[in-house]
Amino acid sequence: MIPDEDVERVRDNADIVQIIGEHVSLKRVGTDWRGPCPFHQGTHRNFSVSTKKRMYYCFVCHAGGDVFNFLQKRLGMDWPSAVRAVADKSGIEIREVETRREGPDPREPVWELNAAAAEYFQRMLWDEDIGQPAREYLAKRNVSREAGQRFGLGFAPREIGLLRSYLNTLGYDDARLLSGGLLVQREEAEEPRPRFRGRLMFPIYDASGRPSGFGGRLIGPGEPKYLNSSDSPTFTKGRLLYGLNWARHAIRRDERLLLVEGYFDVVRLVLAGIETVVAPLGTALTDEQASMIARQTKNVFLLYDSDTAGQKATFRAGDLLLSQGVSVRVVTLPDGEDPDTFVDTHGPAALESHIEAAVDVFDRKVQILERQGWFADLHRRRRAIDRLLPTIRVTADPVTRDMYIARASEASGVDRAVLAREAANDGGARNSRPRTAAPSAPPPDKQQPDLRMGDRRAGDRRDPPVSRPPRVGPSVERYLLRVILAHPAYLELAAEADVGPATFQDARYKEIYETLATLGADAPPELVIKELSEDAAAAYDQMLGEPPESIVNLEQTYRDTIAKVRTRELKHRNAELIRLMATARGPAEENALLAELAANRRQAAALQSRAP
Repeated sequence: MIPDEDVERVRDNADIVQIIGEHVSLKRVGTDWRGPCPFHQGTHRNFSVSTKKRMYYCFVCHAGGDVFNFLQKRLGMDWPSAVRAVADKSGIEIREVETRREGPDPREPVWELNAAAAEYFQRMLWDEDIGQPAREYLAKRNVSREAGQRFGLGFAPREIGLLRSYLNTLGYDDARLLSGGLLVQREEAEEPRPRFRGRLMFPIYDASGRPSGFGGRLIGPGEPKYLNSSDSPTFTKGRLLYGLNWARHAIRRDERLLLVEGYFDVVRLVLAGIETVVAPLGTALTDEQASMIARQTKNVFLLYDSDTAGQKATFRAGDLLLSQGVSVRVVTLPDGEDPDTFVDTHGPAALESHIEAAVDVFDRKVQILERQGWFADLHRRRRAIDRLLPTIRVTADPVTRDMYIARASEASGVDRAVLAREAANDGGARNSRPRTAAPSAPPPDKQQPDLRMGDRRAGDRRDPPVSRPPRVGPSVERYLLRVILAHPAYLELAAEADVGPATFQDARYKEIYETLATLGADAPPELVIKELSEDAAAAYDQMLGEPPESIVNLEQTYRDTIAKVRTRELKHRNAELIRLMATARGPAEENALLAELAANRRQAAALQSRAP
């Protein structure tokens, strides 16, 4: 049998117009689609398909139902075969189980818990003094209470016990809060504490409008600036799109989708009347998100920030969408602008004019290469072609791919037939790993921990069982990255422990950590390496080559490395506090510095007691 949740997911994501349109000539009439009824062989357009209701209906013979029912009646399929056929057309993988689940959806308790938490966060934001900093932040961004309530915005207090106590009184015990990801507990002896503290909260809904999780924006200094819910039965950040629950009908109506980077971009554009907008959840677009988008529409506009990072994200997303057969265009905003600030300053009409002037993603890439002189000499021309070929190769639509080859030939002066042969090649070893260890990489025995075993001779490269990191310094940073690469979930735990890029002293490891935080610790290595400098790429490549099993106890090693780097930070901060005391202005300021100094020393002592 097919589980109910899989059936629901297929129904929610199926393109009912496309599927029924394979059997009926449909034409848009208002918000619906009309055509001759295939069941009573009608000749007039009395047969209606509603994308909003995800249903069809004939006003003459009164045949009606959902997309599964249509295939059953039209093609004589049984119900499971109809579900499988729609899933296949929608690119959704379904499971088969021996017996069908009886009773309510097992995810219902998590949805219920998230709804209760969302109400609590909203009350903290709008009705309690504790939410004042978040209200001031929203006021600076011109988000009113009415607008914030439209999106369910809330505030998670920094105080540790408030959320837990409130939800406990509603009957949600700690076990349920931990399984739902609202509380975290690193060790059994530790008290559970909130995952989100001091953050502006964005409820994240699935396509059907059910509260699946949260995104939290830090109010004040610290890292990470944005934090998502951990994986749960209802939440996997690579399988959800922020705003899709509000945008899906507008996307079908307008036959377009705007993809932006952040939560505030979605909020600002929707408030301005531009409804066809969604965003990934703070990370690079994933294959599953690209597939979700392709099921909504074949016309996508990328509306990312105009800085270098935004440009890189634009082309990464463009390649993923092209592989799904989507037409992708890039909207270019003035330097220094992002969708949020641009619409707030210039209004929706100005943005619509930029959308109308959008350029195909491949043509945009060619334009940038031309303006930067990449086609000016033979050496750079070869490298420019290497940057264009991956996009040509992933493009699923054969006509679009042929036009891209023609455009690349025109820009580079390379014969079209040669480019076509290169594009037909899978890239070979030269492109399978864009960068490997570079000669400029530092020797491992000088800047990295010695992991060799046996008699420790230079030629013996095997990794020994290790459970404790070495002294504080670049080597302990390397150990932390190795733990994260072995188990990506430790990246979010490190962020919760206030470990950010500024924690790292070695520039290579700082760059790797920043890139993993942006792309996700489980991002494909080839994507990570593309974003790294040669030195950082070499260090990253070397760590990938070291087997995870060489670290005997990941949990212990993680705790030890965190303790060491946090202790180092506290000692540096204490040294700064001692310097500041010499210039303190009066007893009050001096006492505040002394209090922070004492608190840091207590925290450092506690951390050192756990470290080896």
